[in-house]
Amino acid sequence: MRKDKDKIIVYYDGACPVCVRDRQNYEKISGKSADQVCWFDITGQEGQLRKLGIDPQKALTELHVSDESGRVVSELDAYILLMSKVPLLKPVAWLIGLPLIRPVLAKIYHQQVNRRLRARGLL
Repeated sequence: MRKDKDKIIVYYDGACPVCVRDRQNYEKISGKSADQVCWFDITGQEGQLRKLGIDPQKALTELHVSDESGRVVSELDAYILLMSKVPLLKPVAWLIGLPLIRPVLAKIYHQQVNRRLRARGLL
């Protein structure tokens, strides 16, 4: 059972400086909306991730977010869910979900993640 059923859980790479900075930026922008989000550092948590049905390698290459009901979404769906919690970011969430924009952003996202993982020797 989830302790914070009214919150989403963001599974992020706490060993990644870019990921940590993105979290900090989100928290600054979100203000009181930050209370709707729990952050879970995936570093060294392979067993816990597997229990949640998240492949640990996928967790490094794609953002995963668990919604209030416990359903896990990844990639751009995870970003859309996370951004939709902040009034200032809701238009961005809508924009990245558009059919013409989504595939382009997904490609750019994966290129950046792969570059980051190669630099850390994880790919």
